[in-house]
Amino acid sequence: MQHNVLILDFGSQYTQLIARRVRELNIFCEIFPYNHFPEDLSSYKAVILSGSPFSVRAEDAPHPDLTNIRGKLPLLAVCYGAQYLSHFSGGEVAPSNIREYGRANLSYIKEGEVFFDSIEKNSQVWMSHSDTIKTLPTNGVRLASTKDVENAAYRIDGELTYAIQFHPEVYHTTGGKQLLENFLVKIAEVPQSFTPNAFVDDIIVELQEKIQNDKVVLGLSGGVDSTVAAVLLHKAIGKNLYCIFVNNGLLRKNEFQNVLEQYKDMGLNVKGVDASERFLSQLAGVDDPETKRKIIGRVFIEVFDDEATSIEDVKWLAQGTIYPDVIESVSVKGPSATIKSHHNVGGLPDYMKLKIVEPLRMLFKDEVRRVGATLGIDAELLGRHPFPGPGLSIRILGDLTPEKVRILQEVDAIFIDGLKSHGLYDKVWQAGAILLPVNSVGVMGDERTYEKVVALRAVESTDGMTADWVHLPYEFLMTISNEIINKVKGVNRVVYDISSKPPATIEWE
Repeated sequence: MQHNVLILDFGSQYTQLIARRVRELNIFCEIFPYNHFPEDLSSYKAVILSGSPFSVRAEDAPHPDLTNIRGKLPLLAVCYGAQYLSHFSGGEVAPSNIREYGRANLSYIKEGEVFFDSIEKNSQVWMSHSDTIKTLPTNGVRLASTKDVENAAYRIDGELTYAIQFHPEVYHTTGGKQLLENFLVKIAEVPQSFTPNAFVDDIIVELQEKIQNDKVVLGLSGGVDSTVAAVLLHKAIGKNLYCIFVNNGLLRKNEFQNVLEQYKDMGLNVKGVDASERFLSQLAGVDDPETKRKIIGRVFIEVFDDEATSIEDVKWLAQGTIYPDVIESVSVKGPSATIKSHHNVGGLPDYMKLKIVEPLRMLFKDEVRRVGATLGIDAELLGRHPFPGPGLSIRILGDLTPEKVRILQEVDAIFIDGLKSHGLYDKVWQAGAILLPVNSVGVMGDERTYEKVVALRAVESTDGMTADWVHLPYEFLMTISNEIINKVKGVNRVVYDISSKPPATIEWE
């Protein structure tokens, strides 16, 4: 795996976006906290400093050691990074008279600079800062300005060091991707060799060298990540991969049988384990969402352990961990990086003594899907919406019963199938139904009813960190509501959730 670009994170909400934009250029990059990054930088071609919620003038401001970076590797400093270079290198940073947040336009661009190739004057950029660079650092050369920010971009004479006050990684900066390409490809000369095909070839060799003839067990969920991980491992080690798909009784309607059939067609060695009664009996009478999660995690471990120990000499546990899981578990605040174990099986007890292998740990979700397409995995499976690990348990508010699970499975099936048949499924990032712990009065025929209320939820998002509700057509919602009330015994009212994240979350529990 080529380690081409190092991104130092100062706690910005946009750091992941920087990495995504760099990856879109077919350039491999990694994010590390500003205070805990590799000492050996020989494999890196360039470094990017992120923004930050801190002020460089604050006593507790992030203060990285750039001794092995400044003047030795091409460096791009974004927002806080640009202020940092100025403040600690002979320039001046002061509070801005007007906090510049949002859209601005470049009123001046220095001619003849490769950094601004193909970017026109008056291009829109996105600002997000309360401090401003009053004077440039020693040997600083101003490259661009906006109406309110004189030093919107600069470079350091004698170094391949560039700094910008705006954010090129957000879509609102119209020339942002071009700017990153100018810096990384034209100035830093980073190879654009990170493609799905190249990743597959590299990771298969890496897996073969790491695992050799050992046996690997993988807990499949039916989702995109674990499926792509399974196919990669299957290509690398073949029959030594043992997949386990557990039915916890909280899957979507008919999902256990459907997913097993799908995996059989893919040539994977998959064992289906129906433990639904075991899960539901343990969850009976429990209404606290955290307790429900812990019970599901514990029972899953018990079931998974029973099956894994039946495989003789298994040495490895494979997981579908992806890069956002890794990034979010790294502390920017402390002196060291602590990586949590992101176990798809809810965490394993020490007595299992399995080594961990995570083929997708360096990929974002969209990259996982592209790798899956390269591997020939069915487009319908790759386009599946995310589904929570605890399944329908966190979509049934309150205690769980087999009857409540049946009701929600029926409602969910009507909603999801309706999205597909109306051509709306691929326009939604995640959708599902929630069974509320309230009854409402209704009238069916000549009878008064007192039955359950269900809420439908559909959101659009890129990574689940933020989300907005989808404006589904009224006619569609009317059709689905009528079908649910007419076909699902026990439901007499349907509502649609129009909350965004934040302040609401995507799931209700």
